Amino acid sequence: MWQTLYPGDAESLQGAVRDMMNSLYRCDFSVLKLYAGTSNVSTSYIFGWKTNKVICSEPLCNAYKRDEIGLVKGDVCEKCRPRDIKDLERECKKYPVVVIKDVRVLDLGVLVPLIKDPSLHLQVIQLFRDPRAVHNSRLKSKLALVKESIQVLRSKKQTDKYKRLLMPSNRVNRAENYVSSAMELICDNWLNDMILAANAPHWIKRNYIQVRYEDLVLHPVEELQRLYRFSNLTSFPTIERFALNMTHGKGYSSEKPFLISSRDAKEAIFAWRERLNVEQITQVEAYCSEVMRRLGSLRHRRGGQEEITMATEEQEH
Repeated sequence: MWQTLYPGDAESLQGAVRDMMNSLYRCDFSVLKLYAGTSNVSTSYIFGWKTNKVICSEPLCNAYKRDEIGLVKGDVCEKCRPRDIKDLERECKKYPVVVIKDVRVLDLGVLVPLIKDPSLHLQVIQLFRDPRAVHNSRLKSKLALVKESIQVLRSKKQTDKYKRLLMPSNRVNRAENYVSSAMELICDNWLNDMILAANAPHWIKRNYIQVRYEDLVLHPVEELQRLYRFSNLTSFPTIERFALNMTHGKGYSSEKPFLISSRDAKEAIFAWRERLNVEQITQVEAYCSEVMRRLGSLRHRRGGQEEITMATEEQEH
């Protein structure tokens, strides 16, 4: 959607994101036609279809059984024939719970009307991660994220601070400058979300929970059980074993951070230390100091001392 509405700024697009999610949660996928550039939208176009369990499972496709738990392989799903989105809508309505991952909601406040809507019963799980790790991942895809970063920066262009960020001095590394500058705004938005959640009324707090990526991958079973309790669902051993296997694999390829595979979670957490230079680390720590403090992140210590960069002790929930 962001690409379709470029160069619209991120802030002005938040309402459109909320309205789209409102439709999707009701299993109305016709809204996707507004941004696809065509009315002929099929299952081989949406929702990361190559690794989407519902699209690749019976009855839409016989690649997987509906109750089978495991990693969905893209080369297997590619063999599924495209289905009309009406077929997917009918299948969606069979499920008592609909889960949508969204990385374009920059303001928790835009979801408040949906949380308040009794017909949706929306519950929000907000995932946070060490900003240095997020920055490292974004830099790996910096060319693909240039437009998005500009849209984020334009949402705050009225202040001198953000005008500075929109005009990078180094033209040689302009893509990296835009992505790096956007990280400052992302942390600002995270902090606003944290403050909103801390001061929200009870009816929001009971439908909202924060999760640290580091806790999720280091203690997957415990965190998964916590999320299931929050959602009034029952966890079961098969999915817990799957979560454990996905976070306790062998090795981690920092060259392919978005590859879905079983990995060593500890290596994934600290991969940024191998890739970011001192200047980049210092910059993010300056931008995101308050967010890092609230997340329990510690500043990167140098000079031969032991490096401890994230407080990962199990928290009380």
